[in-house]
Amino acid sequence: MRAQATEFLRALRRHRESGASGASGASGGAGAPGGGTGAGASAPGRAAPPADDVDAVRALRRAARRISGTLHTFQPLLDASWAEEMRPELAWLSGTLALEHAYASRLERLLQALHRLSGSAAFPAPRPVGRAAATVPAPARPASPDRGSLTVGAAKAGALLDRQLTLARTRAHSTALQALGSSRFHAVADKVALLASEVPLRATGRPDRGPAPATSASGPGTAPFDLRPLAAAAEERLTDAVTALPLVAAGSPYNAQALVHGLSPDPAPHPQDAPWHQVRLLLRLHRYALEALAGADAGDTEAAVDVRLLAAGEALDRHRDASEAAAAAAQAARTPRIAPATAYALGVLHADQRHEVEAARYAFQHSWRKEPIRLP
Repeated sequence: MRAQATEFLRALRRHRESGASGASGASGGAGAPGGGTGAGASAPGRAAPPADDVDAVRALRRAARRISGTLHTFQPLLDASWAEEMRPELAWLSGTLALEHAYASRLERLLQALHRLSGSAAFPAPRPVGRAAATVPAPARPASPDRGSLTVGAAKAGALLDRQLTLARTRAHSTALQALGSSRFHAVADKVALLASEVPLRATGRPDRGPAPATSASGPGTAPFDLRPLAAAAEERLTDAVTALPLVAAGSPYNAQALVHGLSPDPAPHPQDAPWHQVRLLLRLHRYALEALAGADAGDTEAAVDVRLLAAGEALDRHRDASEAAAAAAQAARTPRIAPATAYALGVLHADQRHEVEAARYAFQHSWRKEPIRLP
């Protein structure tokens, strides 16, 4: 946790420096971590924030997510009031900073899928916020005769998606800038700065009963705690959640039953996706717990990196991206008074992303059922 807190502070310093250099005359003091970036991003005629600023925000989000995940798993070892107050604040920060990148990636994914399905490049290329260079579209291919109907609506479908997701991304960008300049963020940064020097452990009692070979995260002067029971509990929660998944149905790369359910007119999130999203979160917590064990006891081979977990996590990330992209296509198709060709293109795009969801589930079960391979 102290290492992640240090990474958080390092990313915060990079963000302040890039914000101060990107806006002339802006105050780059400790009280305004997002002030310079906000001026440089919102004022007309100014250059976009440098890539270093985007990378710094991404590092902030990653460090906050890892600290929050570690707090979730090892909360019985920590000061209860501090952990209960810290976790929701870190979740708020990482979630707020993740929205802009999520909308940008979703738009890029959908436009690339439209190009692949229709063979047409007559729709707008994604415009990433915070990066100087725009994404270079793939070369256009001549549309085959059986893609004629799709090609007619692909341009308007792409323009509609571009308007909706770019607006959402711009709002998320403004929200992130406001969050980084708020007093709420300052309070979180102050607590993380204290965490970098000392982890607030429980003042009384030992939560474990067995031997404690692992070194305490607060330093060599404190009594050691055994992290393994809590890490094992995180692994057990993951195993139970995976057991509840329909891996038999996911064993086929084409799950027609799931695709039929995906055509439901219900605007709510897809009901079949929620258990898979939960497994993705539990898998992440399990990986963070293994990293904590590896940091506490470098000689513990059970805490080494599991290649199977990495492959399963990548499959679940693709599952999340495809699921959210399909929902965005369905939401665009509900726009009033759109042309039938546009609605048709969005429907084909939705079905394509649901196919990607099933392919990701197949990849997950294929990697999960393999024997674990641990790196030394």
